[in-house]
Amino acid sequence: MVAPDFWDDAGRSQEILKRRTTLEKVVQMWDALVRQLEDVRVMIELGAEALDESTLAEVHEMNERLLREVEAAEFQRMLSGDHDRNSCFVSINSGAGGTESQDWAEMLLRMYLRYCEKKGWKTAITEIQTGDEAGIKSVTFNVVGEYAYGYVKAEAGIHRLVRISPFDSNARRHTSFASVFVFPEIEEEDIDIKIAESDLRIDTYRSSGAGGQHVNTTDSAVRITHLATNIVVACQTERSQHLNKATAMKVLRAKLYEREMAERNAKASEIAGEKKEIGWGSQIRSYVLHPYKMVKDLRTGVESGNPDAVLDGALEDFVVAYLMGVRRDVKDVD
Repeated sequence: MVAPDFWDDAGRSQEILKRRTTLEKVVQMWDALVRQLEDVRVMIELGAEALDESTLAEVHEMNERLLREVEAAEFQRMLSGDHDRNSCFVSINSGAGGTESQDWAEMLLRMYLRYCEKKGWKTAITEIQTGDEAGIKSVTFNVVGEYAYGYVKAEAGIHRLVRISPFDSNARRHTSFASVFVFPEIEEEDIDIKIAESDLRIDTYRSSGAGGQHVNTTDSAVRITHLATNIVVACQTERSQHLNKATAMKVLRAKLYEREMAERNAKASEIAGEKKEIGWGSQIRSYVLHPYKMVKDLRTGVESGNPDAVLDGALEDFVVAYLMGVRRDVKDVD
């Protein structure tokens, strides 16, 4: 930064400033932990010399607090992937089963929106296809916040629900599936993804969702087809056609990035989750509401006997266990 030509390249200088800020936060965090450790050592020596039980009790509290903060710092280190700090897009698609699966997809949407709210992240639905009777066929929403992708990528996969169907007049038990895909939000300068205008087909249409008279009576919704890959994205939630196009292009860039990484790396699941058949044998987590209540992550073994809380966004235990486990697995392989 002290180089005379540092500000000659504004883009490069901004990237370096951003990198410095990130590194400063890491250094400051560990420096604070080291200072706390020294405080604990001093208190131990004082308590041992004076045989002071109250001082030793205080040491115990300080030590427990330090342990919690060290564990939090270790988890923060897990979020060190290329795009873990980025915002992201989440797509939910209902599986086979009609209304049952569509209702389940809508339940998952609510669960993730509540989780994001608890994390302090902003969300915005960019595209949604409602079910014929209830629920949703598919939805894509944007999550804006620091480390949003780093956390939410843990949810990519197939989710299974077992319950007494509210749509079955005979009150029979049903099993439903829905898939979740997570894509990091990629800015143009982050990766060399070339999108030629000649490769795009852009269609406008009238939004069918909620949003007021203006949205419903103008052709503000935008659908973009990337002809080279046949990837289709859409956005219909903004009032302006221009804003809808800009958002749709962000989704397209994210999906093209995911495709590029999948081609470069056989472990495509590290970027957007394994795109398996939405059905038996491919789920990452089961949510059972009948005949007993339990949520179990099949990758980590983490369980909860309170599915109501989980469906209200209490996902942190599942997310942390998965991310810590993934990192350990990678380390063990190395």
